[in-house]
Amino acid sequence: MHKYDRRAALTTLIGSIAGASVIGRSRALAQPVGAGEPGSITAIDTLLDPDATMVRHAVAANERLRKSFPEGFALGEEHRPHISVLQRYVKTQDLNKVYDAVGKVLAGEKPTTWKLRAYKYYYIPWKNIGLAGIVVEPTDDLIRYQQKLVDVVTPFTVESGTASAFVTTKEDPDINQPTIDYVASFVPNETGKKYNPHVTIGLASQDYLKKMLDEKFEAFTFSPAKASVYHLGNFGTARKLLKSWDL
Repeated sequence: MHKYDRRAALTTLIGSIAGASVIGRSRALAQPVGAGEPGSITAIDTLLDPDATMVRHAVAANERLRKSFPEGFALGEEHRPHISVLQRYVKTQDLNKVYDAVGKVLAGEKPTTWKLRAYKYYYIPWKNIGLAGIVVEPTDDLIRYQQKLVDVVTPFTVESGTASAFVTTKEDPDINQPTIDYVASFVPNETGKKYNPHVTIGLASQDYLKKMLDEKFEAFTFSPAKASVYHLGNFGTARKLLKSWDL
């Protein structure tokens, strides 16, 4: 049984509600806020984009949830299924060095050969609704990859950042303190034995989700298809694509 930190879970939940309409809107390489300014910092999420098998399951589950809860968000171009691996504050001037370092790790790891097992649904409660996801078994490959990312990105990180390290929009102009703290403590709070990989699939009422979790889940295997680095927004949402690798 995987244990999820409640504060982080609620942060993820509220972020998915507030930011679903803008996640993934920029698909091309984008320059982060503050780039080129001396001493500026960028909050990043290094993540894995799953293959068509996981995307198909995630989208099917999302469509099911939206029939029950139309107010929820749709997976797709606006909210792509993904697995977060590492969130950090890095020096903006060193972003290209971060990309180079991540690229070298990817060259040695070859994630497309990994067989990952999705084995159950879960949800995070919030008031009378919940944010649901597909839980992925952590593997030696995932944990090793995450640790390598921690090692190579660490030289370019800073201990913490401020709201200026994140993407803001007119719809979501502020960065709350839990978001700032969560990125600062991602290592070690969400790494190693504490790492809980999952793919978010959408929102529904808790009553509906309880019934969904009682159903038999047909476990399936999938593999990563791409890797990406995103610039984070409020509530830890992956707001702006900075770099991607076709593996």
